[in-house]
Amino acid sequence: MAAWLIVTARVPDRDAFMASGYPQAAAKIQAQYGGEYIIRGPGGTVLEGPGEDGASVVVTQWKDREAALAFWNSPEYAEAKKLREGLAEISVTLVGT
Repeated sequence: MAAWLIVTARVPDRDAFMASGYPQAAAKIQAQYGGEYIIRGPGGTVLEGPGEDGASVVVTQWKDREAALAFWNSPEYAEAKKLREGLAEISVTLVGT
């Protein structure tokens, strides 16, 4: 069954974040592990709960939970995440079985 990673990110300096190399590295690694972007964009509007207006939202689809976790826990992605340190506050939820 399909699974989805849902990422909400507060990115105070979008230019610095984009220049960090993280978005490009994450996209490349995600493709290697079989993920597909469903949504990628800034400017979310919170309708309920403790979210943050203007946050970026990224949703990726995976063939199953194991594939999503293989990407998330991979050594390649662990290295890529270092590129965004101090540039974004990230919340990630995995949905699917």
